[in-house]
Amino acid sequence: MKLYSLSVLYKGSTKANLLKAAYDLSSFSFFQRSSLQEFMTFTSALIVERSALGSRASVKEQEYLCHVYVRNDNLGGVVIADSEYPSRVCFTLLDKVLDEFSRQVNSVDWPSGSPATIQYTALDSHLAKYQNPREADAMTKVQAELDETKIILHNTMESLLERGEKLDDLVQKSEHLGNQSKAFYKTVSTLHAYGTQQQNMQFIMISLLLYILKLH
Repeated sequence: MKLYSLSVLYKGSTKANLLKAAYDLSSFSFFQRSSLQEFMTFTSALIVERSALGSRASVKEQEYLCHVYVRNDNLGGVVIADSEYPSRVCFTLLDKVLDEFSRQVNSVDWPSGSPATIQYTALDSHLAKYQNPREADAMTKVQAELDETKIILHNTMESLLERGEKLDDLVQKSEHLGNQSKAFYKTVSTLHAYGTQQQNMQFIMISLLLYILKLH
């Protein structure tokens, strides 16, 4: 079981603003981590943008899940994990982090904040601690409440897109992705189409981790 990223974002009227994020990409090659981190940021922002206020949802593709919770005050959180990691624990973690963040960071700073300006340092420790889902045992009250909360499951990221939208276009327009990552996405998309990534297990891992982008 593995958690790859934990992000806190503000859902604005037209786009989601990344406030703070933590990543654990230790299972991937050093040379792949930069692009993978950018794609996780892009993915997290896109899902928060397309999620309704007060909603919880999971996006499933292959062996990975992206869990999102957007509160009614526009504060949102995203966890990207493998499919073996318990979904309920992910939402417990999101509840804990968003509640803590809202108490420590003034809401007036959310719309214009950035990872460089927001003074909140607990994400890395939370991501490390919750690599072991048993750490959520102390949050039984929250877990019980989540049992009564409807969580929407999307089989693909495309189900969140508006009619006529294409993920390829969103990737090219994204401010979260550098030119190298956009080129990387295009290369992986092409290789995925021809199935050549089967020759390299590490490359399969990258392609799967980009599941939310629904590569073709």
